[in-house]
Amino acid sequence: HAVKGGLEGRGGGALGGGQVKNCGGVAPAAGGACASPPPLSRALAPPRAGSDAPSPPVAHPKFGNKKLPNAIIVGVKKGGTRAVLEFIRIHPDVRAAGTETHFFDRHYGRGLEWYRGAMPRTLEGQLTMEKTPSYFVTKETPRRIAAMSRDTKLIVVVRDPVTRAISDYTQTLSKTPDLPSFRELAFRNQSSGPVDTSWNAIRIGLYALHLENWLRYFPLAQMHFVSGERLIADPAGELARVQDFLGLKRIVTDKHFYFNRTKGFPCLKKPESSGSPRCLGKSKGRTHAQIDRDAVEQLRDFYRPFNVKFYEMVGHDFKWD
Repeated sequence: HAVKGGLEGRGGGALGGGQVKNCGGVAPAAGGACASPPPLSRALAPPRAGSDAPSPPVAHPKFGNKKLPNAIIVGVKKGGTRAVLEFIRIHPDVRAAGTETHFFDRHYGRGLEWYRGAMPRTLEGQLTMEKTPSYFVTKETPRRIAAMSRDTKLIVVVRDPVTRAISDYTQTLSKTPDLPSFRELAFRNQSSGPVDTSWNAIRIGLYALHLENWLRYFPLAQMHFVSGERLIADPAGELARVQDFLGLKRIVTDKHFYFNRTKGFPCLKKPESSGSPRCLGKSKGRTHAQIDRDAVEQLRDFYRPFNVKFYEMVGHDFKWD
């Protein structure tokens, strides 16, 4: 109401002869009357969906602009993407969309203006971010992000692919109790055949194959790989590297974290304005389903050459073997 009142009251009141009426920087209409301002609902309406080319950000002096993201956390599912997003958004120069937009894999037809409308408002100098973990394994996504901006910075949170697959299965099992056993899903021919790479929980962990697709559109220097294991053991260290990659001052440090022994995961210490610490939801840090040792070893053997190739591609040994 304060904003609306300010718009309606601007330039009001009678003026003496010879004075130029103040219409808030807009020329008076014929007869000296100020033109009516546009309705507030129209002035603050989200961008129209479906447009092919992005229009300039619509400025609002109090709340900032909605801008297309400068950086995107593109993967991987069950790697630690939510933790990275929650940790980096403590930084005062970062604003992030709270939910996964799935623009580049599910909603691309809605256009970039729809995508911009899903972003938070940012002030001058702040970065806009979002995270959708399925982007990393979606074939069309690198080309689509490059078409938006080849300057987009990409963050990939990776984790031991065997542990990641078990975590993925555990999450699905919690929602679908009658799910077949892990072994039945992971191996062909009633659990005795080769690894079934058509199962998404297995396919996601073939990081080297997915990365090849991204490197057709983006140089490796525009991609930063976060270790899901180190994120748990040393969240401040991993976040320091993320801040460096994004060109941010190192403001998120070890003073922001404590280790929650119940969840087996780092949590954010409570801010002074809040009454409790911030931990990720119940789906994070849950106890994994028990998988027989033989199945785990078979998967380790299967992933090993893919892991080695991935280490060579990114120039870092994640020590998953």
